Amino acid sequence: MENPTLDVEPLREHLAAETNPLLAQCLKDMQTRNISLPPLPDISLKIRKAINDERANNSRIARVVQVDPAITGRLIHIANSPLYLGRKKIESCPEALPRLGLRAAQHFITSFAMKSVFQAKSPYVRKRMQELWAHSSYVAAISAVMAHKTHGFDPDRAMLAGLVHDIGVVPVLTCADRNPQLVGNHQQIAQAVEAVRADMGMLVIKAWNFPEDFEDVVVHAENWHRNAPGEADYTDLVILSQLHSYVGTLQIHKCPPIDDIPAYRKLLGKGKEADMSRNILELAKEEIRQIQNMLTD
Repeated sequence: MENPTLDVEPLREHLAAETNPLLAQCLKDMQTRNISLPPLPDISLKIRKAINDERANNSRIARVVQVDPAITGRLIHIANSPLYLGRKKIESCPEALPRLGLRAAQHFITSFAMKSVFQAKSPYVRKRMQELWAHSSYVAAISAVMAHKTHGFDPDRAMLAGLVHDIGVVPVLTCADRNPQLVGNHQQIAQAVEAVRADMGMLVIKAWNFPEDFEDVVVHAENWHRNAPGEADYTDLVILSQLHSYVGTLQIHKCPPIDDIPAYRKLLGKGKEADMSRNILELAKEEIRQIQNMLTD
């Protein structure tokens, strides 16, 4: 899909492209601005437009949301979940929106709709997409819970940041799915992902008109030693959540100890909050499971 409005960053030379046709194609597509970007689902765009309308109110936005019964049902389910549970059981979309808040509802709807982006035809790439969605939704759930238990963060925004942290992988997998003749082996896909996931991620975030700081999330989500000046931000939160997501996997052995990560020290430091971070997968297991189920069901 040609998109002349994207401001593509200057690309580094990748010697590996000489022996990796898929990587060479990805680089060419980025240079010519002919990249196949996943479109943001229509329902998310409509909700964003409705919420940003100066005449926005719960009734107007509920009418937009209710066009999609599945998303309406999921919002009602969330409003009745332990994360938002009030005295009264919510039974309709107009009731759910005030409890959730309009911005939170927007983040939830975008998150729900994003699952449709992770699609492919070939069995191997489809499996990679499914694994990517599972990982992204797990990081998103941990990010939301971590934000809920850490001062200064919006859990719903943190969830969305966690969900998009690897979005740059999607265009690479899509390219492989559409051009199987370029893929000699699965290692070439991994190599292409490693080389351009950050640049691709920035393009998607810009095309979707997401908050500017989300660009930093997609670039630095696996930069364990990132130590940006100022207060802890959503990138720090996603870095720490991603590290937690690797607990119990072989990937954790490739990561530094949690105490060595600046994001950990900036977010939690010492004391009870630090202990919470170390044990969050156990202490908040049920909350994480519920949020992940909301995203994946």
